[in-house]
Amino acid sequence: MFSPSKPTFSSFFFFFLQTLISASQDLSFTFDGFRSSSPTNLTLDGITAITPSRLLRLTNTTRQRTGHAFYTKPVRFKTSRNGTVSSFSTTFVFAIVSEVPTFGHGMAFVVAPQPSLPTALPSHFLGLFNDQNNGNDTNHVFAVELDTIQSNEFGDINDNHVGIDLNGLRSEKAEPAGYWDNTGRFVNLTLLSRNPMQMWIDYDGATKQMNVTMAPIFVNKPKKPLLSLIKDLSPVLLENMYVGFSSSTGSVYTENYVLGWSFRMNGDSPPLTLSKLPELPRIGPENTNEFLRVGLPLISLFLLFLLVFAAIYIVKRKKKFAEEHDGWELEFGTNRFKFKDLYYATKGFKESELLGKGGFGKVYRGIMPKTNLEIAVKRVSHDSKQGMREFVAEIVSIGRMSHRNLVPLLGYCRRKGELLLVYDYMPNGSLDRYLHNNPYETLDWKQRFKVINGVASGLFYLHEGWEQMVVHRDVKASNVLLDGDLNARLGDFGLARLYNHGSDPHTSRIVGTLGYVAPEHARSGKATTATDVFAFGVFLLEVACGKRPIEFTAGTDETSLLVDRVFGFWSRGNISDSRDPNLGSDYDQREVELVLKLGLLCSHHDPRIRPSMRRVLQYLQEDIEFPNLSPSDLSENGLMFAGNEDKFRDLAIHFSSSTFSAFTGPSSVTNSLLSSGRLSHSSKSFS
Repeated sequence: MFSPSKPTFSSFFFFFLQTLISASQDLSFTFDGFRSSSPTNLTLDGITAITPSRLLRLTNTTRQRTGHAFYTKPVRFKTSRNGTVSSFSTTFVFAIVSEVPTFGHGMAFVVAPQPSLPTALPSHFLGLFNDQNNGNDTNHVFAVELDTIQSNEFGDINDNHVGIDLNGLRSEKAEPAGYWDNTGRFVNLTLLSRNPMQMWIDYDGATKQMNVTMAPIFVNKPKKPLLSLIKDLSPVLLENMYVGFSSSTGSVYTENYVLGWSFRMNGDSPPLTLSKLPELPRIGPENTNEFLRVGLPLISLFLLFLLVFAAIYIVKRKKKFAEEHDGWELEFGTNRFKFKDLYYATKGFKESELLGKGGFGKVYRGIMPKTNLEIAVKRVSHDSKQGMREFVAEIVSIGRMSHRNLVPLLGYCRRKGELLLVYDYMPNGSLDRYLHNNPYETLDWKQRFKVINGVASGLFYLHEGWEQMVVHRDVKASNVLLDGDLNARLGDFGLARLYNHGSDPHTSRIVGTLGYVAPEHARSGKATTATDVFAFGVFLLEVACGKRPIEFTAGTDETSLLVDRVFGFWSRGNISDSRDPNLGSDYDQREVELVLKLGLLCSHHDPRIRPSMRRVLQYLQEDIEFPNLSPSDLSENGLMFAGNEDKFRDLAIHFSSSTFSAFTGPSSVTNSLLSSGRLSHSSKSFS
């Protein structure tokens, strides 16, 4: 007689396992706000907490900290035998509330192998990665960032964007925050607006297409996504992953909130019930009705104190932002900036925004409040009005120059005893940082030769390409700035004229940097295009050799001149051996020899022998052949190196007493100039 077999334990276990897998494949959850019981479903990390008003607060007013919130249960993203990622969808409502309305830190939706990111850093890392693992394929992290800071190191497009990140913060694709309305018009959204917004993230496992869409909270999901990317997530995501949010704070605290969240595997995420979502905390002063009921006498007293305080505040504020205006400035129009705008752009000229110090004053980084334009502001002390009109006219004239190898001068601002010059910000700082200050960060020969050509082109433009000749007066490595693509930008051209305008017209003052000053300039105090060529020649040797024009032996009076060193190698028939050893073997020997010999020719003692910048460019670009010179050809014509250290020391003593007073006053040149062969700059120098 036939009887069915009894169920075994293994069959029950197999059925239970299949049930779990099926449930994981179709996982779906919805949070219309977060309650005190929510931690049973959420794993909170760092400074993240659930508020009594049912908000998931990722970060609070604590600075330089991270916060994370993950759904407690792992999500099964891969179910097929070929290991492909299944479709998934998520929806959430968020809001970013910053201490400063124009500056704060963003947040990200994240899929990670663990329900925490313990090694992640705060600030611009968004609590996702650190400087060691950023970009590593072993991270297995997928994120959609809502970024409010433009980090050049990550290639951010601006300081208000949405990006798709895979294992690092350099986004696979990013777009400015906003949405496409029903008419096909793009509407910008400001992430730091403190207003709640809704985000949809959808991934199609079959087509590998990811769509990221956002809109204000009460606007229906737009038909056209903000971001669309076809990318197979299978190499990034593991079989089981955790979904959640990440955020962090920096020097300015930011409170990042999630008001509601839903998620589903293999289907559209459930819509949120917007009417059930909690409200954001009130921003602004508390209601003062209780205070008003205290009585009319107290109110009157309060108003009196308020008027006195307001009067004091207005007087102090007016004094704080006071500027000097003269009628003749009306002709210069929009070239004048308001000091108040520059003050707020640089956060009150905080030391944290200081880029560098030089003979002309301090330089600060700033972001203009209205345009978000990155600028550099140079604060120049000036206690004389003599020649100010002429100098401002020169500033405005220089501001009209347009050349790819000059630092754009945007305008100026005048205050009592102070002149502020506004430039475009150069993110890679000054060239001398790559030659001397950082042994781990240098330039290869192609980059250096590109810089040399750029400086030569900019200097030629000043001498011959502009409507009037401009003598730079202070060509040196610290006055060569590098933009985001490491293109050379020559800065501070014509700025030395300020000191000439403010000095006694019967006295000659040498304005320049020791080691770059031509002999005839030291004798007469007169700057010409030939003195610029001399400084450019020393600059060529400095870039090729990686050494300063003058080096001093510690504890002795001995000096070593770079021109002597290079000339000595040339005399021995191996001039290319004087090159910077950091170049290694990957360099063009012919170009190196051309730059070294051209540097010696440009720094010749006799200004009549030095080539013009037009001829220098022709040599560098091989439009004409460089003459076949020997060491004797230059030494016989009076080259001021090879054995002239005693004369140089005498000249340096003369400089220390008078000639460099425009930069340092009576203080020791050895301490302020000679120790570095240039004006003192920080590692973030902007001259």
